[in-house]
Amino acid sequence: MTVFRTSLRNLLAHKGRMALSAVAVLLSVAFVSGTLVFTDTMNTTFDKLFAVTASDVTVSPREADPTDESPDTGRPESLPASVVAEVRGAKGVADAQGSVSSMGVTVVDRDNKNVGPTSGAPTIAVNWSPYELRSVELVEGHEPRGPTDVVVDRGTADKHGLELGTPLRTISADGDFTAAVSGIVEFKVTNPGATLVYFDTATAQRQLLGKEGLFTQVMVDGEPGVADTALKADVAAALGDGFKVQTAAEVADEGSEDLAGFLDVMKYAMLGFAGIAFLVGIFLIVNTFSMLVAQRTREIGLLRAIGSSRRQINRSVLVEAVLLGLIGSVAGVAAGVGLAVGLMKLMSSMGMELSTRDLTVAWTTPVVGLALGVLVTVLAAYVPARRAGKISPMAALRDAGTPADGRAGRVRAVIGLLLTLAGGGALWAATQADKAGTGSLWLGAGIVLSLLGFVVIGPVLAGGVVRVLGVVVLRVFGPVGRMAERNALRNPRRTGATGAALMIGLALVACLSVVGSSMVASATDELDRSVGADYIVQNQMGAPIVPQAQAAVEKVAGLDHVTEYRPVDVRITDPRGTTSKEWLAATEPSYPGDLRREVTSGDLAAAYAPGAMSVGSDYATGHGVKVGDTLTVAFAHGSTARLKVAAITADTGNVDNGAMYTNVTTAAAHLPAERMPASALLLASARDGQEEAAYASLKEALAPYPQYKVSNQADYKEDLKDQVGQLLNIVYGLLALAIVVAILGVVNTLALSVVERTREIGLMRAIGLSRRQLRRMIRLESVVIALFGALLGLGLGMGWGTAAQKLLALEGLGVLEIPWTTILTVFVGSAFVGLFAALVPAFRAGRMNVLNAIASE
Repeated sequence: MTVFRTSLRNLLAHKGRMALSAVAVLLSVAFVSGTLVFTDTMNTTFDKLFAVTASDVTVSPREADPTDESPDTGRPESLPASVVAEVRGAKGVADAQGSVSSMGVTVVDRDNKNVGPTSGAPTIAVNWSPYELRSVELVEGHEPRGPTDVVVDRGTADKHGLELGTPLRTISADGDFTAAVSGIVEFKVTNPGATLVYFDTATAQRQLLGKEGLFTQVMVDGEPGVADTALKADVAAALGDGFKVQTAAEVADEGSEDLAGFLDVMKYAMLGFAGIAFLVGIFLIVNTFSMLVAQRTREIGLLRAIGSSRRQINRSVLVEAVLLGLIGSVAGVAAGVGLAVGLMKLMSSMGMELSTRDLTVAWTTPVVGLALGVLVTVLAAYVPARRAGKISPMAALRDAGTPADGRAGRVRAVIGLLLTLAGGGALWAATQADKAGTGSLWLGAGIVLSLLGFVVIGPVLAGGVVRVLGVVVLRVFGPVGRMAERNALRNPRRTGATGAALMIGLALVACLSVVGSSMVASATDELDRSVGADYIVQNQMGAPIVPQAQAAVEKVAGLDHVTEYRPVDVRITDPRGTTSKEWLAATEPSYPGDLRREVTSGDLAAAYAPGAMSVGSDYATGHGVKVGDTLTVAFAHGSTARLKVAAITADTGNVDNGAMYTNVTTAAAHLPAERMPASALLLASARDGQEEAAYASLKEALAPYPQYKVSNQADYKEDLKDQVGQLLNIVYGLLALAIVVAILGVVNTLALSVVERTREIGLMRAIGLSRRQLRRMIRLESVVIALFGALLGLGLGMGWGTAAQKLLALEGLGVLEIPWTTILTVFVGSAFVGLFAALVPAFRAGRMNVLNAIASE
């Protein structure tokens, strides 16, 4: 109890000095807790949605071979209306309703603007039935009563200014049709952002499925007392094979499983950045406790002199760490809930609606937050605590203060050098790897080892690097600059730890900048070498091109040709008798000119002859296939053909890597018309001299179809650059948390060093140092520490990025580009970070009373 009281008294006595460490813990715990609350809330939102929209049992189509994927024709799979009657006659069935649902539609308003979501959520067109009233409530107008009526959800209506009577054009694979808004519905649970449009059943069948008398699902309700599993068995027995029958729980689980992949990627990515922030926070906490222990040397010596044991002193410091961790963690968990609400608001502004009514704080969230915060704080304080326990009673007789740590230990230098060399060796091994999987393991090991090496050897490097920076940056400020340099050199261990905190965040920034720039440069280079087409037409969300839009493109004047690209699922049996699931790119003979592929054997043009195809070099090597061999190709949902291999293409690039080609007519000969996939994209080239006119005409022809984008090669490169840039900006935003914590570390180090040098500052002021010069000295010290961390971080990050690019080269991204503008901007920005971090400590130092400072112990 005495140890606890002493720890509490020390914590309260130095609460100002502990504050920034507590903030670092708070920020890190808040990021972890916020991530957990946010993802749990998303799960709750979708679970409620799946629960309210699922019937007791759902019947949907299933192919004879469940491993075959349905071709992307733009229409969903369907089943005949007679199935509804069969289901109604099954044992235990109280009611069965046919449902029509399609996500292969685009809905545009009178200004030809897409009213679908921009967040990645789908636009869903469904038929209106009593079943829909379980999940929505009609709040305005009436239900759709004919082909000219459409009902929309409230969120879409409010976002796009839709009112009763507003015309909407729906674009589907079976043509365009226009209907006026006859009603508006509100969801009974949160709609995560999808756009919903409802039509009467006959219109939905005709316009979404191609003809009446078809449904996509049958929703089944059981009689009271009948369990869902029993109902499923009875319905399955009544229907026989060829149908997919699921209970409500199975439908919900399937939906949750589809969502889990996206949520897990987001969750673990954000937790990864939280981990980086925790790592940076460790340096801050180590520095804080090290300096506090050093400043309390006389106090601890007195405690040892009056009988306190080493264990008690050690325990006292660790108890302080526990209290600090608890305070920071409790505040962090609370802040995490606020952060989750903020993320929900941000997602809502981007189109994914998440209601705070579904806010979910599982009991595990505060437990994880508290455990992490306390554990990290205690681990960080362990070394300073052991150092405190070693203080002898004789220390009470010495002058208070911190002895200068002029030299880093030799053992530390040797260990740091060995770790750095091991990390460098692992990074070099990564650049020499011939397989991405092996190289990734070396890269990961190299990053970890080199980072640890730089952290350990940091105090050794601090002496030399700070002296060089002092000559370049500080000496121009005269005696004040030299004093700032000496202050930074006074304790290399502290300078190294403070710089290392900033180093970690900036190393990741530099690494990702190199990787991102290299990806853009590599892709641009490959586009220049490979793409011969003048224009590319595609849906940004990956949906296929509807026939009417393709027809509009083919009618454009000034085009030399238009090439369609249709992916077809097949099963190929090689000459050895091995069967594998593959996909064929069904294109036209003009495709080799639109996308130039390196051919290792044969003639790619010959692959477009009747009964011919090409394969990739990886497939050819793995299956022992050579030009002239005949492959047995079973088209999914079609017939089987024997196709002759006319060419083998090199799988060395990044565009269409591994693709196999055949003529569209060959695929059409073995697939029913309704099973022929729609074009995934169109490639077009203009006649000589008509490039500008054809480009303008293409855009005009596709103006009625805003879901498609026409890109020339310059547009495509710019889009690629923007996409990579947006991704990097998100990553930089997340890394900003670690950099903020690092800035707090610089502030805390300076603030504590000001307290530590109180008497020294008083003496300097007494012999003529002005307040302005004092503040400048502290600011310059901060700048040189920040530049030290930036120099190490940027150098380390560029090494990581270069090694990572060598691995990307194995995937076809072979151009290394160092973004020097970004690197130099970050380096210069680090100086401003140092200035900002020094504002408060410098201000406080300047306000010290000279006599009180001199009299300080």
